[in-house]
Amino acid sequence: MTIEDRIARLEAESQIRQLAARYCFYLDRREVDLIGSLFTADATVRSADGAMNATGTKALIDLYLRRFEVLGPGQHVTHDHQIDFVGDGREQATGRVSGHAEVARNGRVMIAATQCEDVYRNTPDGWKIADRLIRFLYYVPAEAYATVFLSRNRNHAYGEPTEVDFPESLPSWISFEESRRQG
Repeated sequence: MTIEDRIARLEAESQIRQLAARYCFYLDRREVDLIGSLFTADATVRSADGAMNATGTKALIDLYLRRFEVLGPGQHVTHDHQIDFVGDGREQATGRVSGHAEVARNGRVMIAATQCEDVYRNTPDGWKIADRLIRFLYYVPAEAYATVFLSRNRNHAYGEPTEVDFPESLPSWISFEESRRQG
């Protein structure tokens, strides 16, 4: 890898990390028109629980507008961001972003922990999100946080608690737990 290639890779990583940060700020500030600018024209945003599913800029904006109908003030924060370049790294990358949110939802203060699995594409306008799958570790009323990990039914976003998306359903988790029981 030449020094130019290494610099280009660092610049790409920086642009992709900015996408994750801007996503949080745009959501919290309700900069709806700017949310669409983070995604490719054919991008898909979905959640593992099936509540979110949209493809294309207009559908994505409509999805977020519907979400904002039940959300009051909030703070979305990213934590770790893993980026892996595909092939020579000039056109596509994948990534995982961990984060959490503190939000008012339907008049209740709630907290959530998430992981987004992303596909990024380099476009003439720079790097964009081409696909985002959002998974929840928990989404609970703030007062329930002290006991949130005592059950898999940690998604309280839609009324009745339901099972969360990770980690218990991940193949690596299942394999590890099975090996512990056998060992």
